[in-house]
Amino acid sequence: MRETAYAKVNLALHVRRRMPDGYHRIETVFAFCEDGDVLGVAQGEGLSLQITGPFASGLSAGEDNLVLRAACALAEQAGIASHARLSLDKRLPVAAGLGGGSADAAAALRLLNRWWRIGADESALLAIAAGLGADVPACLISRTARGEGRGDALQPLPDGTLSGTPLLLVNPGVPLSTAAVFRAWDGVDRGPLGDWRDGRNDLDAPARRLSPEIGDVLESLADASVARMSGSGATCFGLFASDAERDAAATAVSSDHPDWWVCQTRLR
Repeated sequence: MRETAYAKVNLALHVRRRMPDGYHRIETVFAFCEDGDVLGVAQGEGLSLQITGPFASGLSAGEDNLVLRAACALAEQAGIASHARLSLDKRLPVAAGLGGGSADAAAALRLLNRWWRIGADESALLAIAAGLGADVPACLISRTARGEGRGDALQPLPDGTLSGTPLLLVNPGVPLSTAAVFRAWDGVDRGPLGDWRDGRNDLDAPARRLSPEIGDVLESLADASVARMSGSGATCFGLFASDAERDAAATAVSSDHPDWWVCQTRLR
């Protein structure tokens, strides 16, 4: 049995203030790609995780991995023994602003809910997801949604016009620490988020100070109808009117920057 851990993009991300618990109050619109990491499960004694794929290097498959933490939390909530042999095909770059570990943990909850035949509804899974990380609830539902608070107060958006939109993801191969980018934010509240199309990413400036390559990535996406950095970076996305325009942009980016990671996909 397999489950896709759909890549997350922030269509806009407004940082409003830093809260006493160290988190930042944000307003964002989450959207999800058709592609992502792939999590598989098979029969096994105890609970184990194997990580493969182009971005597996350096990742721990120990008990601190968010996939295993999600599995243990679900088993504990259901009152069952956590027996499963999990495999993660890591196709997305790490520390890239695409949801990564949060999406993997969310996929584990969806997958093991079926595998173990628990039958928990979405609200029950969301309660578990909230204890695993700020982005895990959004990644659990993997639908376009507005997020507030830490990003975990979700309001699904009925904008079906986004589904199927051609999307190009580009990463310059530079991992960025989310915590470091938030620390580098200047603390200025630049106003609330209305329509995401008129929005911005308030982490763009601090991320560029840490990784100037982001500016080059956004310049490479100049032909997109919308081009922004996702999350805390360094991945940027471009929305296109057609697959052909997206694919032409991908060819140009790969030709000019063969060392960059490029993914041609669509919004779910």
